[in-house]
Amino acid sequence: MTKIAVIGAGSLAWSTTLVRDLCLTPSLKNSTISFVDINEERLNLIYTFAKRYASEVKAELNFEKTTNRREAIEGADFVINTAMAGGHSYYETMREVSEKYGYYRGINSVEWNMVSDYHTIWGYYQFKLALSIAKDIEELSPEAWLLQLGNPVFELTTLISRETKTNVIGLCHGHLGYQEIAMTLGLKPKEVEFEAIGFNHVIWLTKFKYENKDVYPLIDEWIKKNSKEYWKRWREEQANPFDIQMSPAAVDMYKTYGLFPVGDSVRGGTWKYHWNLETKKNWFGPLAGPDSEIGWALYLTFQKFNLGNIVSAINNPKVPLTNVVPPEISQESVVPIIESIAFDKEGTYQVNVMNKGVISSLPDDIVVEIPAKVDGKGVHRISVEKLPKSIINYVLYPRMMRAEWALEAFLEGGRDKLFEWLIIDPRTKSTEQVNQVIDAILSLPGNEEMANHFK
Repeated sequence: MTKIAVIGAGSLAWSTTLVRDLCLTPSLKNSTISFVDINEERLNLIYTFAKRYASEVKAELNFEKTTNRREAIEGADFVINTAMAGGHSYYETMREVSEKYGYYRGINSVEWNMVSDYHTIWGYYQFKLALSIAKDIEELSPEAWLLQLGNPVFELTTLISRETKTNVIGLCHGHLGYQEIAMTLGLKPKEVEFEAIGFNHVIWLTKFKYENKDVYPLIDEWIKKNSKEYWKRWREEQANPFDIQMSPAAVDMYKTYGLFPVGDSVRGGTWKYHWNLETKKNWFGPLAGPDSEIGWALYLTFQKFNLGNIVSAINNPKVPLTNVVPPEISQESVVPIIESIAFDKEGTYQVNVMNKGVISSLPDDIVVEIPAKVDGKGVHRISVEKLPKSIINYVLYPRMMRAEWALEAFLEGGRDKLFEWLIIDPRTKSTEQVNQVIDAILSLPGNEEMANHFK
């Protein structure tokens, strides 16, 4: 009988998937799921959804709801943090202000960190929230496991691992991009052996085998013989801004750095791929990728539409919720990891944990994304392939530097941290521009505490 606290449960698009997976995992029978959110309306919606969904699929789970996260954390075996301080609208406002001063897609967008909801230097409240949740766990349920899903997973999991004794695992599903690579090559994803390592949203395909044979020669052949025709059709038919795993950008990164980027890694890169909208269209297709003004707007519209369908179904008792969220377990690893730890059922998962020597070219005290074995005793790191120097030196070290910068800014404060972040930005044309955008962001309503922190 396991207690699972879900922080930020009002994010229905994610939480409905979580509820489905929990309900479809028989070993969790009689477990208690405690939903937490500061928005009572959304909290009530996910609670109602969970009760009805469990009834429809005949799952025996106990559901609770509260706006008091300490109440939910106390006695919990697992805490899932999906919370995003301020929500998308808060960050969109800061992005809009940034662009007025010449910082396309916001001051937070920098090399290898272009993902639109991966907020680092301006994520003061997100860092504060995640760290306070971890400290609550350390105090109230020191043996519990924190599964950190809210972004930025890289920075937050590193912060929590350094500043608390909380057992934490950062999770993301970007590594599933390997499946699209396999399918494009005509291979069955379930029969592929793969390994992708690096930092969250910056992982590289170090191992890719099919029938015990290296698949990289097939990738090379596809690029040489099929890519141009593929891209021609892709540009004519692209309907999803996230459809970029086999884009010109991905292939260019492979040629430049020596390994194929996986999943959200393709969304990153340097300014070579991101200068402006036309540049993004060239590399990511007519929708310009998910992190352009076109692609991100489409994503937010889709999320709003999907949310509307879910809310409508929840508010209509005559509509089976299984029609909206079919009872098929997802590929998310959250519930399987809970099952592995709770019932000592060994499994191998893609996790974000402290390096501790796994990737030898990186410091021990930085969080890396790697495959690891998980059982009742926790996470067991396993050996991985080596990354080429080009990726270590030109991708991971620059990305790590930005992470350390953001963590230092959060922990120590001071305006100089923001200034130095921007003065080396290729979009910066003058000192005056830097000071103006900092002033504009810190003077936004709701940013008073952050302004004092960075005074």
